[in-house]
Amino acid sequence: MPNPVRPAALVLSAVLVLTGCGAEITPRQEERSGARTAGDHYPVTIENCGRQNTYDKAPQRVVTNDVGITEIMFALGLEVHMAGYVMPEDKGDLTSVPWKDGYRRTKWLSRKSINKELVLDVRADLVFAGWNYGFNEGDGFTPAELRKVGIGSYLLSESCRNGRGKARGVMAPLDALYTDLRNLGKIFDVEDRADTLIATFRKQVAEAQAAAPKGADRPRVFLYDDGRDKPLTSGAYAGPHDIITKAGGDHVMKDLKDSWVTVGWETVVERDPEVIVINDYGDTGAAQKEKFLKSYPPLANVSAIKNDRIFVLDYADLVESPRNPAAISSLAAYLRKATA
Repeated sequence: MPNPVRPAALVLSAVLVLTGCGAEITPRQEERSGARTAGDHYPVTIENCGRQNTYDKAPQRVVTNDVGITEIMFALGLEVHMAGYVMPEDKGDLTSVPWKDGYRRTKWLSRKSINKELVLDVRADLVFAGWNYGFNEGDGFTPAELRKVGIGSYLLSESCRNGRGKARGVMAPLDALYTDLRNLGKIFDVEDRADTLIATFRKQVAEAQAAAPKGADRPRVFLYDDGRDKPLTSGAYAGPHDIITKAGGDHVMKDLKDSWVTVGWETVVERDPEVIVINDYGDTGAAQKEKFLKSYPPLANVSAIKNDRIFVLDYADLVESPRNPAAISSLAAYLRKATA
């Protein structure tokens, strides 16, 4: 069965044209009327990954790390509050996404890893990143280290650690996206923008669910990120879990209470996925990953391989980002055809 080309991006573009959730967002009614000032809003306190943070004003020099995090800021129209973003060059075509103007207007600070020296050089007042999305004790780049030099942090909710070692995940993936939109709406005094986005995304997801496979028609779905000896996949707390389940699939790794995790191939074979979703990014592209899956002897009798049911989504579709709802819509359409 042929694979659609980057379908989620196409669906998302259409939705944002209709809803106006891209670069142009209607200002708050109070701001239009001049009835309120920033002083009426602050200070605000939000909870982020179990920590209470208070803001006396909106941060003005935010540095973001990675594509999904950066596009959350762009979706809220917050480019003016950014000093720039850090992102490798393997995250796909950024010139045709709904937030291309955000990328055009905002400085690409580095194509390598984020670090303390970089954020100090640009006089950042807030770093929006996450555990394994930039923050890492091994590199000495953590919220605690940034606090020592007077720089605040906001953690991507998908990356919240849950108290079981370094395992991540404290809420369902879409709830994490909505939580971050809501929190950032409060931090930057753009709550109406956040509410509009959340309402639009909820409607899009509900429409996809209404037409998605149900009951016994739900195919078993495995997310393949990368890995030859052992595959990296998604547990219950990474974006693919909600993307798969709300699109009408039965996520075969739903029992793994973590976000992005490594499993054994024997587990994949045992659970016999009927559809495999490939995460397209990095030096090893989707075509190479698909070739490996189809040629790897232990997978020869897996249903998805035998029936050539492999679907491709971009990295930014699958990590927490404003592209998640469109990814649900496009995967739901594929699963309907696959189970017809």
